[in-house]
Amino acid sequence: MSLIVGTLPTVISVAGAAAAGLLLARRGRFWWTRLVPFGVAVATGGVVLTAWIVNGMWRPFPDALPGRVLAWIGFALFGIALATANCWSSGGWRRTLSVPALILVLALPAVKINAFYGYFPTLRAAAGVRAADEIEFSALTGAVPTIRTGPGTALARAWQPPPDMPGSGRVARVDIPGAVSGFRARPASVYLPPAYLSVQRRPLLPVLVLVAGQPGTPQDWLTAGKLAEVMDRFAASHAGLAPVVVMPDATGSTLANPLCMDSRLGNVETYLSRDVPAWIARNLQVDPDPRHWSVGGFSYGGTCALQLAVRQPHTYPTFLDISGQDEPTLGTRAQTVAAAFDGDGEKFREVNPLDILAIEHFPDSDGVIASGTDDRLCRTQGDRVLAATRKARMSVQRLDVHGGHSWPVAISALDSALPWLTTRLGLTDPDAGAIVGSRPVSS
Repeated sequence: MSLIVGTLPTVISVAGAAAAGLLLARRGRFWWTRLVPFGVAVATGGVVLTAWIVNGMWRPFPDALPGRVLAWIGFALFGIALATANCWSSGGWRRTLSVPALILVLALPAVKINAFYGYFPTLRAAAGVRAADEIEFSALTGAVPTIRTGPGTALARAWQPPPDMPGSGRVARVDIPGAVSGFRARPASVYLPPAYLSVQRRPLLPVLVLVAGQPGTPQDWLTAGKLAEVMDRFAASHAGLAPVVVMPDATGSTLANPLCMDSRLGNVETYLSRDVPAWIARNLQVDPDPRHWSVGGFSYGGTCALQLAVRQPHTYPTFLDISGQDEPTLGTRAQTVAAAFDGDGEKFREVNPLDILAIEHFPDSDGVIASGTDDRLCRTQGDRVLAATRKARMSVQRLDVHGGHSWPVAISALDSALPWLTTRLGLTDPDAGAIVGSRPVSS
């Protein structure tokens, strides 16, 4: 059942609003002149404090909390203040109903904030229940006869789906150790399209490494990003063919932000550019040609994709940057340099994408930069990145997607970019490679 649109979020919204009205509706001068203004002051102060801590001092995420989210936090704090005042200043049924009413009031902003980000699309995702298409990686058939094509020939031209090919892909959780980097990663997830699952013959499919946002988990692309649904839909119209998608951990924990680089915060770049590709090559039958490997991500993951495309172009010559920023950040440039490199600005510039793009050329790299039409910060920074990549001789397209800084934008961007991506990765013919909704950019 959807938590974004439909019956359930509507019922929760109506019930929450009614509960707030119940907590607020009282007679008496003291209530309206003292307690209600006190509740407003508590809510206002709480919002200001939250914005100062989260957006200014602490900065646990690279993206600031927007005004709409702060407003719903204020609504929740106002509800807590009203419920507390009711318990303190009244008795009988009103005191008894204050706690259940508060639960409904808190459910309203929770649903609204979730709808804004699209983090938990369904009750199943919110409950942490594993998807029906998830299997044990050890249950997969080992090496089987493979199919590949020569240079310049799309794999789709040589592929005929065998009778034993399933109708949908499968997902598995795997451990990818940081053997070289020393990075302590959480379990990753892998999406295997229907064509990969045949035990008769297996096409050597291209690879897409997808990085989630921060805060978050590697599995966010499966829950909030609906990755399996997007890829299954593409595979259904391409005889079971789609990229193999690997979703590694790029932060180490939910709130950590190691900036997707090698620094005192962790060797994430080495993990994603050496440990992850080595694990894929050892454990999956995929196309070994690095020209058919790509990296993408949303938010923190989008910035990470750009970083890897610039720092490791021979490993990831193709990238998909969705709602990423123009540089890895922990707040200000000074804060970032201090935390990651002990204040050494030169070390930061050596790994910062825009600084590298200003002095190096990448004629063999292609990419897509996508952002939501309502995401003003990422649109502005994305345009800045686009200009830098084109000056560095990358072939990069710009994709505008309706929405803000949210997972629905990431879903739409990936869905729209797949035809271009699979053509670039040698899976489909060039005539299938147009990006729906892309913005033409002049040289």
